[in-house]
Amino acid sequence: MLYRGFASTAAGLTLLLATGACATLVALTVSAAAKPPGHVVHVGVLKSFAPKFDPISNPFDRELIDGLRELGYAPDRDVVFEFRTARDLAEPEALAQLTTQLIATKVDLLLVVGTQPVLEAAKVTKTVPIVMVGTADPVDTGLIASLARPGGNVTGLAVNAAEIAAKRVQLLRDAVPALSRVAVLWNSSIRSMTLAFQNIEEARPNLGVTLQSIRVSNSDQFDQAFAAIEGDEPGGLVVLFGPLRGNDLPRIVEFVVAHRIPTIFELGQGVRGGGLMEFGPSALRMARRAAAYIDKIANGADPASLPVEEPIAFELVINMKAAEAIGITIPRSLLLLADRVIE
Repeated sequence: MLYRGFASTAAGLTLLLATGACATLVALTVSAAAKPPGHVVHVGVLKSFAPKFDPISNPFDRELIDGLRELGYAPDRDVVFEFRTARDLAEPEALAQLTTQLIATKVDLLLVVGTQPVLEAAKVTKTVPIVMVGTADPVDTGLIASLARPGGNVTGLAVNAAEIAAKRVQLLRDAVPALSRVAVLWNSSIRSMTLAFQNIEEARPNLGVTLQSIRVSNSDQFDQAFAAIEGDEPGGLVVLFGPLRGNDLPRIVEFVVAHRIPTIFELGQGVRGGGLMEFGPSALRMARRAAAYIDKIANGADPASLPVEEPIAFELVINMKAAEAIGITIPRSLLLLADRVIE
């Protein structure tokens, strides 16, 4: 289920998640400009939780720089970065302030990572181009007019998080065939998470499970959420993690490991700490693709008419150590679909 490329139109879930099929790029292929524009391009970067912009040790930043190098950009000669990070995304005002700070440095464009940071940045400026990376459901949340023609100052790389959410339930059920009751932990303060949970509810009759909604809107509610999961004893858990505070995700992983709950997370958010499965698009591949948007806009392209791309293939990671600790046997058919298996 590795990436085959990106599409600028939403495909059906079956097509999006097919394995072994040759994926096709639809509509937009962002081509490289002949060369950098001839002046230094100033890029403001807004991310959550990352302590600094670090192309040496941070894989996301490294992929972005490598993508720019492929297009002929030399860091510090052709492109320079101004970086801000939001430690607490529970406070939209902080994101707005950081966006204002970046704009004050006279950046040519903003590179904004994640859903909530993009939504807040778009409220601050309607003129400075914004390249989004990994933003969930930008049309349904009202961020852009359409994928084909965004219509404002925001373009870039989006994720159809709602459709992916239902697929996570299906994969968890494939891992635990006897699964009949699934808890869904989701952040109701983020619109895209609400859409994702609604998609799971709509798909539930076809998934063959009963759902337990575990809804949180701030970090102080996790103890109550964990107690509800313990009390209901679901056979599995789907984590639709929308950031509230930097230490929330480690708390979730620690809880499911301690209670031996089969859990599926978004890609890159749970297996490292001992969770069972992860599924989703690769942020690293999106980082490299973001370089093409920076190049296009730097060379005069209008973000209003630059189609937004969505990934058309995804990655599945399975932690066999976690499966052994939980006491379950992952079916071979699912292991064959996995892009990475941790032994």
